[in-house]
Amino acid sequence: MKDHLWTGISLITPLKARVIGRAPSGVDGVSIDTRTLEQGDLFFAIKGHNSDGHAFIAKAFAMGAAACVVDEAHVDYIDADGPLYVVRDTLKAMEGLGQAARARSNAWIAAITGSVGKTSTKEMLRLTLESFGATHASAASYNNHWGVPLTLARMPQDAEFGVFEIGMNHAGEITPLVGMVRPQVAVVTAIAPVHLENLGSLEAIADAKAEIFSGLAPDGVAVINRDAPFFDRLLEAARAANARRILTFGEHPQADARLIHARRRDQSNMVDADVMGRRLDYRIAAPGKHVALNSLAVLLVADAMGVAPDEAAQTFAQFSAPAGRGAQTRLRIAGGEVLLIDEAYNANPVSMRAALDVLAASPVGAGGRRIAVLGDMLELGPDEARLHRELADVTMACGVDLVFAAGPLMKHMFDALAPSRRGLWAPTSAALQAEVPAAVRPGDAVMVKGSNGSKMSAVVAALRTLAASQKSETSSC
Repeated sequence: MKDHLWTGISLITPLKARVIGRAPSGVDGVSIDTRTLEQGDLFFAIKGHNSDGHAFIAKAFAMGAAACVVDEAHVDYIDADGPLYVVRDTLKAMEGLGQAARARSNAWIAAITGSVGKTSTKEMLRLTLESFGATHASAASYNNHWGVPLTLARMPQDAEFGVFEIGMNHAGEITPLVGMVRPQVAVVTAIAPVHLENLGSLEAIADAKAEIFSGLAPDGVAVINRDAPFFDRLLEAARAANARRILTFGEHPQADARLIHARRRDQSNMVDADVMGRRLDYRIAAPGKHVALNSLAVLLVADAMGVAPDEAAQTFAQFSAPAGRGAQTRLRIAGGEVLLIDEAYNANPVSMRAALDVLAASPVGAGGRRIAVLGDMLELGPDEARLHRELADVTMACGVDLVFAAGPLMKHMFDALAPSRRGLWAPTSAALQAEVPAAVRPGDAVMVKGSNGSKMSAVVAALRTLAASQKSETSSC
């Protein structure tokens, strides 16, 4: 019989809870969302920006929750159909459970931050470590004040490896999160102009990302992008945290893991690298120089955890970019195919240039075009207009044939384009949902990218709907 993730009795102390009803024998998972809750989960009634989990207690039990965690302020108003763990603050209680999970674990733990590349690096490392032992990793981009303790609370006691993504919007946010995770290995993927609206400068961004070293376990290892702006600040922070070992990656000649060459072959990367004095050649089943660079960070983490880099590199042939972060799909439409590059989850000037580079190297069919569908890059501060306008030159240099743009900031980029490259500008992504599918034709390669708040995923969905509808029409003929 499978062991429970947590026994019902073992939850009481870390939650600092009193129990109403009979505590369950155990729980098999942890949830904060009834839409994804599974039978046997422990449901935390977390108060968010738009809703309060206490309103969903009845639904949680109806979906099969083993028990719910509620706060003292709401408990008298809840008509529960199952056991309740009553606490003063449900988020604090979840943090307590996360800390208990970390305390009982003997796993090798890695924490990853950076302005760009966090999620794809986390997913690549997860894939690699799964080949060498039971691995627990953050789901999606669960990297904030609720995502990190939730991921910790879900970590099985017998996990051999743990991979945690840690993000931030303001200075000081990473410190308490990494303090819960206490990684043996901490990674900074890149420093880029992201969240400038809140942080003000690249120096401040570097300092905020360097907070990840503050939570390093004794004898911990720091892994740093040697090419990153203000590398010296990151290095100083790692030394101040008494990292036992500091490893670097990038194109810099002094990097411990150095990219020699990355070339595209079909939808893959063929990488030539020097990793701690050993020449490695390997394939990654995802294109882009930025992906090749992040693979070097993964190899250094693997080495720090006792996995040979050459063996770790063999796992990259199974890696594909996550949805919203470079996932590539060939869509069947009337008359042929369209290559869809889904970069719709997030955007900043660095990741936008990387995505345009991928589009530039993407193959097109006979008569096909390279089409960029771009939404606003948010939280860039007072230079936001300039940073958007500068993308026009990058877009044209990458040989993009046609550009669709959404949002007031992307208007600066769109107006700076040569008229022959202009498809359509619209104030919102919703206005492009019909226009972009109507414009594509067989042989095209279409890249969609923007900050999450720009809602460019709606355009991705519209393109997928077009392909599905045309396939259905063809099938019914």
